[in-house]
Amino acid sequence: MPHATATFKGKTLAKAETWETVEGNIYSFLTKTDTSTVCGWKGTASYYTINVDGQELKDAAWYYAEPKDKAQNIKDHVAFAKSWKGGDTQYNNSNRAFLQAFIARSTLTYEEAKPILAAILTAHEKRETLPEDVTERDFHAYITAANNAISPFDLEIRSTYDQTSRARIYALVNSTSDPITQLATTHSADEISYLKRVLDAMFETHNTPRHEIMAITSMQAVRLHKLPTDNRRETQNGTTTQGSAGQGLTMMQAEKMLKTLVEEGWFEKSRKGYYSLSPRALMELRGWLMETYNDVGDEDEDEEEERVVRVKLCFACKEIITVGQRCPKRSCACRLHDICTQNFFRTQQARKCPLCKTDWTGKDFVGERAVTGSKSSSGGTRRSGGGSTARRNTQVVVREEAEEAEEAEDPAEDEAPEEPVENAEDEEDEDEDEDEES
Repeated sequence: MPHATATFKGKTLAKAETWETVEGNIYSFLTKTDTSTVCGWKGTASYYTINVDGQELKDAAWYYAEPKDKAQNIKDHVAFAKSWKGGDTQYNNSNRAFLQAFIARSTLTYEEAKPILAAILTAHEKRETLPEDVTERDFHAYITAANNAISPFDLEIRSTYDQTSRARIYALVNSTSDPITQLATTHSADEISYLKRVLDAMFETHNTPRHEIMAITSMQAVRLHKLPTDNRRETQNGTTTQGSAGQGLTMMQAEKMLKTLVEEGWFEKSRKGYYSLSPRALMELRGWLMETYNDVGDEDEDEEEERVVRVKLCFACKEIITVGQRCPKRSCACRLHDICTQNFFRTQQARKCPLCKTDWTGKDFVGERAVTGSKSSSGGTRRSGGGSTARRNTQVVVREEAEEAEEAEDPAEDEAPEEPVENAEDEEDEDEDEDEES
C-alpha cells in the first residue's frame, strides 16, 4: 500500500498510509506547536521544530488547528517541508508589508487591518483573500511576528481601549522612555517646545480640582505660539525641562502643527473643537506624563502635605483617564471611564464611590464635558466647533462660577475654564477676515 514518509538524516519522522497534498506539501498526523503564521485561505498555521541527533530544523513542519472552509481537508494534519533552507518561514514578505503598513498609519484596529491583510495575502499568495476571510487569530499572529521583528529597535506594538467607544486600538510606540527617545522626531526644536506648552496647558492650566478638562480649544492652542519669557519650566518632581532657544512659532505655524499632530495620531479633535491626547499618545507618553505632572513626593517635605496628582488612572481598568466620570467629592481621587462604569457598578451592591462611598451621580465629568456638561461632546472627529458652541460653554462656566463663588478656592483655578470659550467667535471671524485680505 502506498504511504508518505518524512525523513531527516536517515531517520523516519512520520509515516502515514493516508495523507493530503496541498501546494506540493504532504500533510500527515502529528502533535501541536506554538509558533504561528497566517495563510489567507488556509488560516493560521502553527509550526513544529524538528530535532534529530542534536541538529535542529526550526519550523520545518506545520499544521492548521482551525483551517478555513476552503482547507478543511487538512484539518488534524501536519505538513513537512519537502526541502529546508531555513530562516524565512516564520517571517516573510507578507509580514514585512504588514509592518510597513502599520508604521505608515501608527495606529490600527482589527477592522481597519482586515482589508490591509486581505490585500497583502492576495498579493503574497497570488490567490484572492477577502477581508472577511481575515480572522482575529490571523491579525494577532501578524502583530506577534511584527513585535518580534521590531523589539531590537526599542519599538513595540501595544494595545489599549478607546476611552469612549471601547474599540481596541493597536499602536506602534517606543518601549523606552529616555529623553533622547522622547525627542526623536521629525519636528523642529521650536515645534517640540510648542508641543510642551500645549501639554502644560492641558494638564496644568486646564486641569484643576474644580474642572479636570485636560483638553484645549483651538483658540487657546494657537495663543501659545509665542515663547514665554522664562523658557524653562519645573516639573512636579522638581526637575526642569529646557525649551527651545528659538523665537517660538507664528500663529499659522501653530495651526499647522496642531493639524499635523492630529494627522500623525498624537492628538484628537472633538466636534466642539477641543484638542486632547489620542490613545496612542497616552500609551507612549504614559510614564512621561505621570512623572512630569504628578508630584512623586519628597522625603524632606512634610508628610502631611497633599500630593499633587494631575494625571489619574481609571479605578477599574488602571489606564490613564482624560475622558470619563469623577467622584462628586473633589478631594476623592476615584475616576472611571464611561465604558468602565457599566461593568463596575453591575458587580456592586450600591452605586457609590469605591473609595469614599459617596453616591456616584454620573454627572461629574472628566474631559471637555467638565466645561460643556454634555455627554455627546466627547466624539472624536476632526471638525472644529462654531461660535454658538463657544457662547454655550461660556454660559455654563459663568453659571458654575456663580454657584461656587463663595467657596474658598484659588482664584486662578476659577479662571482656567473660562479661557477655552472667551471671545472664540469674534477671534474666529477676525482670522477669517485676515485670510480674505491676504
